[in-house]
Amino acid sequence: MKENKLIDLSMDFSVNTIKLCENIKGHYSLVNQLERSATSIGANIREANYAHSKSDFAAKLQISLKECYETEYWIELFVKADLLDKELAKPLFNQCGTIRRILIASINTAKKNNK
Repeated sequence: MKENKLIDLSMDFSVNTIKLCENIKGHYSLVNQLERSATSIGANIREANYAHSKSDFAAKLQISLKECYETEYWIELFVKADLLDKELAKPLFNQCGTIRRILIASINTAKKNNK
């Protein structure tokens, strides 16, 4: 049940990130990094649903979590470098934080159930 919510949240987050990145001028390599890390979150969550084992499932979620932290870094960098307005970044940063918290809880549950 939670994984479906996570899939939906991560898809919405990816779409919102892509749309936001369309408004950022220049710095294409940095924009690419943000888009890649943001969309990788959902891709790995989706892949986790077809994991070969419980440990593979947890590992895929762990990769998503790493991508989540990376995405938060890029959003923060864009704001500090004045490439992105803080108010425009806020909803994206909040979405990423929500996904991160759900991933942490899901990973902890998966690890507990794997013992």
